[in-house]
Amino acid sequence: MPDLSITYAKLRLRSPVIVASAGITGTVERLQRCEENGAGAVVTKSLFQKEVCRIAPTPRFKIVKHENTFTLYSYEQASEFNPQEYAEFIFKAKQKLSIPVIASINCYTDDAWLEYSKLMEQAGADAIELNLSCPHGVHIMSGMDVIEEMVRTTKLVKGNVRIPVIPKMTPQSTNPGSDALRLDSAGADGLVMFNRFTGLDIDIEKEAPILHGGYAGHGGPWAIMYGLRWISAVAPKVKCSISASGGAMNGEDVVKYILAGASAVQVCTTVILNGYGVINKINKYLEEYMERKGYNTIDDFKGKVCGKILDMDSVDRTHWAVASIDKEKCTSCGKCFTVCIYDAIEKDDGKFKVNQNCDGCGLCAELCPTKAISMVRRGEE
Repeated sequence: MPDLSITYAKLRLRSPVIVASAGITGTVERLQRCEENGAGAVVTKSLFQKEVCRIAPTPRFKIVKHENTFTLYSYEQASEFNPQEYAEFIFKAKQKLSIPVIASINCYTDDAWLEYSKLMEQAGADAIELNLSCPHGVHIMSGMDVIEEMVRTTKLVKGNVRIPVIPKMTPQSTNPGSDALRLDSAGADGLVMFNRFTGLDIDIEKEAPILHGGYAGHGGPWAIMYGLRWISAVAPKVKCSISASGGAMNGEDVVKYILAGASAVQVCTTVILNGYGVINKINKYLEEYMERKGYNTIDDFKGKVCGKILDMDSVDRTHWAVASIDKEKCTSCGKCFTVCIYDAIEKDDGKFKVNQNCDGCGLCAELCPTKAISMVRRGEE
């Protein structure tokens, strides 16, 4: 059987699947459910210095549905515990769980960073995740230079504790690649790429923000491509390990992140929407994928895509492809005719066909509801 164990931020995990910091990791009982369902590690719901964030409004979740996808728009707040209660929570968690427990903290003064990080270490946390990038936290909402603060805080906390320190990066940056290199140089033991985006949704009838009335975090399956892009660029250049976060809904998504260079993958939205059992399903998918590919360990395919990504000058720009319509499958719905900007679709005896104007873009083939259109080599259509 394939070995799913990995090393992340100097911690040995039985699986690369980590349950991210959220309400689903807010109590010892919930942490135990994560472990029972196969998680490699857990990141506890964040301890915030800002006390008002310890009380969450209701309701605080909204599924914003789009055609074929969705956004989980939420204003889930910090742990309800004060620092001493949170330390007790970590202590109890370590007594009950055998997998690594990573404590997540969010502070805005040096004294608090030093106090909270030391408390977490003394309580038995296996590592500390620095949550400066919370989409509705003090740092993002204040407009401060989050990266400068993250680099400085990483150095500060690293000098204060002996356990691994893991900054959680914001996706809202002009150059996440450069940010990752700076955090790596600052001594980060691992990087989480990325936190959720800050967003806003509006009720057009009330002409006001939905839910609590302010900005909120938003994420979902659409977010994975952003993470894949930056992790694949950063992974070959940093010494520390990377935990992907954002958009991973199933086993296939986790495989993609590992192929891009991530050592571990954090899941949150999929657990919220599908329950803790989805973790076991992801692990099973990983095992089946590895068996099918002949891989024995995660390292056998980690980062395998990084060397295959073409730069702009290497992309094949010859227009070798054209669309071809199978008249037996075509229902004459006209979708291809509607979307083609090249006037390459015309009707022939009640069915649509492709003319010489086809540019080979592939959009019609992607949108055809009956899969009647395929892309073939020019001259073979």
